[in-house]
Amino acid sequence: MPISRRNFLKSAGVAGIVGLGQQLFPSWMPRMAFAQDDRTDRDVLVVIFQRGGMDGLNAIIPYAEGSLYYDKRPTIAIAEPNGSDSSIIDLNGFFGLHPALRPLKDIYDANALTIIHGAGSPNPSRSHFDAIEYMERGIPGDKITGTGWITRHLTSAPWQNDSPFRAVGMGTLVPASFRGTASTLALRSIADFHLAGRQDQLVGIRKTLSSLYSIQQPTDLLSNQAAGIFNTIDLLAQLSATEYIPSKDVVYPETEFGMGLRQVAQLIKAGVGLEVAAVDIGGWDTHDDQGGTDGQFAGLLDELAQGLAAFYFDLEGYMQDVTVVSMSEFGRTASENASGGTDHGRASAMFVMGGGASGGVHANWNGLSDSALDEGDLAVTTDYRDILSEILTKRVNNSALDQIFPGYTPNMPGIINSR
Repeated sequence: MPISRRNFLKSAGVAGIVGLGQQLFPSWMPRMAFAQDDRTDRDVLVVIFQRGGMDGLNAIIPYAEGSLYYDKRPTIAIAEPNGSDSSIIDLNGFFGLHPALRPLKDIYDANALTIIHGAGSPNPSRSHFDAIEYMERGIPGDKITGTGWITRHLTSAPWQNDSPFRAVGMGTLVPASFRGTASTLALRSIADFHLAGRQDQLVGIRKTLSSLYSIQQPTDLLSNQAAGIFNTIDLLAQLSATEYIPSKDVVYPETEFGMGLRQVAQLIKAGVGLEVAAVDIGGWDTHDDQGGTDGQFAGLLDELAQGLAAFYFDLEGYMQDVTVVSMSEFGRTASENASGGTDHGRASAMFVMGGGASGGVHANWNGLSDSALDEGDLAVTTDYRDILSEILTKRVNNSALDQIFPGYTPNMPGIINSR
């Protein structure tokens, strides 16, 4: 089919994020930012979004609240620590892990996992769509700003480079945190042909594009972008040519989340200049049949813990230069509902793992009494932007917080290790 340069770029989605592939990078794959410089003074940042609203009260359980916790959750509460596999895993005499999070205990004991309870967005929205948009934009309540906090971090960082592939979007869903001018190219159909192994079709496409662009000596913007596409295809071909083998016989969950983390680990080890990866794990909207020790919520926690533990031990020699942070758009109600689940709430829990983690559970804890709750929900006592701000300044070496989170002055809690 005849094709023009401009029509090709239009169909490829040049104004959007780079979306790469369905075999190496299918829909679950992380969105990534590549840099051309040698990273020596900042961490790789891995952002995990638990979409659906994670029940922080049954993940990091304040069992010392006694009846204030157990009476509110007669069927889904987890038994106090007693040493059994179905009881809470004690952390500090007040908080404990859900037993499905057991794979994280060794990491916690090594002070490589920090838990922040009562964290979330100050915006009270209980709408999934609005709450996610606000968090990923980094400006709660703002529906106008067209950029995300990760993009503003990239554009304000002092180590700018000219690569159009600094921001790369994987799969069909691009998070709001990656929206903005740092994302300049989309690479969908070419990568699909390439990664599906259809070398005959790939050769034909490359010949067609080579006739449209000055690939060898690009002199204009479109040719420069096309040359970058070819370079990225070649890089990804090298990464996929050898089957990746995790370290220490580590086994990732055979899930979209687990395989996404596995690919991020491969890219970190490959030294391609990865700056930021964002990986989602969904399904946390547990209105019905949430379960306690068993059930859908326990299954999600197990997937999360198995994935994080595999990532940590796979990258054990690299983790001093990697910081993982997780968040969810909101938590769940303190009391279970009539369907054995929990409804949309306010605060949840965040995890920080790797180089930035100082260990321990940190919470400006108000308790679970009715007077302490926010309309029946755990109150937000730590703004999620405070945690992100401390990571960005101490681990990622970007102090332009007025640009990343405009209109907000972070109150950093001092729980992130400096590099």
